[in-house]
Amino acid sequence: MSAQAWFNRIWYERAAPPWWLVPFSIAYGAVSGSRRYLYAKRLRRARRLAQPVVIVGNLTVGGTGKTPLVCWLVARLAERGFRPGIVTRGHGGSSGSVRLIDAADDPRVVGDEPVLLAQRTRLPVAVGRDRPAAAQLLIAAGCDVIVSDDGLQHYALARDCEVVVIDGDRRFGNGWLLPAGPLRETRSRLALADAIVVNGGRALLEGALSMRLEARSAVALDGGRVVPLGDFAGREAHALAGIGNPERFFNMLRAHGIEVSGHPLDDHARLTRRDIEFDDAKPVLMTEKDAVKCRGQADGRHWYVPVSAAFEAGEAGALLDIVTGRIAARRANPRGISDG
Repeated sequence: MSAQAWFNRIWYERAAPPWWLVPFSIAYGAVSGSRRYLYAKRLRRARRLAQPVVIVGNLTVGGTGKTPLVCWLVARLAERGFRPGIVTRGHGGSSGSVRLIDAADDPRVVGDEPVLLAQRTRLPVAVGRDRPAAAQLLIAAGCDVIVSDDGLQHYALARDCEVVVIDGDRRFGNGWLLPAGPLRETRSRLALADAIVVNGGRALLEGALSMRLEARSAVALDGGRVVPLGDFAGREAHALAGIGNPERFFNMLRAHGIEVSGHPLDDHARLTRRDIEFDDAKPVLMTEKDAVKCRGQADGRHWYVPVSAAFEAGEAGALLDIVTGRIAARRANPRGISDG
């Protein structure tokens, strides 16, 4: 069992963590709380950029649906005449340098999610540990809105709008801070967000918006042929998922009538041919994030399943109104609400 799988069992399957993890969580909370306090009191200075910054983040470790929501949001902003760019950390990549990337870059170097974002959105994407510097590259490239995939806790980058995404299935796990639980910050942090989006449910929080992830097709890694996902219904298939919550992907496939043999991997796992080959002729379905790491290794059995964010009637407009309203407020006050 990998370390990630071990922690997931503690965080999401047990009511209480092992006692010896609790002191580490207390220490983590003290450090993270102090850091946020220093930025809030301007004892540490956040960098405010010349263009509005929208953060799409979460309170927990692992996947909640941020990246599909970022893809949805930048597409809607582009439809409204904005020139959005995406900044991200580049988890899973070997390079920590600040750079603009494109869809042809090596995910082993720049990270899997940045390549996915570049391929899916066809918009400028910048990566780097120094998010303000990476975002500045986007502004220099002509972007007039910066959307950050993750980075809610990266307070060095001043922001004009915060959208927090919550997994409606796993929620906040056992409710403990890292490492005893999955929380990066306490639930009280939600009160500071401009919008809360629940992926897969809304009963969790009053006033939250409901989002779901939809999959309609599968794309062949070898040649790019697109077929309806329903073509796999009633068939047995292997399924790979190197994401924060692999079961969400497996269950989504099962909901389409596919008999899934699931193969969960660690988030951002580096895939080799051995990971995607099996001793049978069954189709192999994987996430889009995993597919970008399989160039040159796939054959006719291998498919990826792109997912898209979707909202209940009226809620998509509500979220977009919140975000564009904050962008307009920033443009009316170019210095921003504060300089830190």
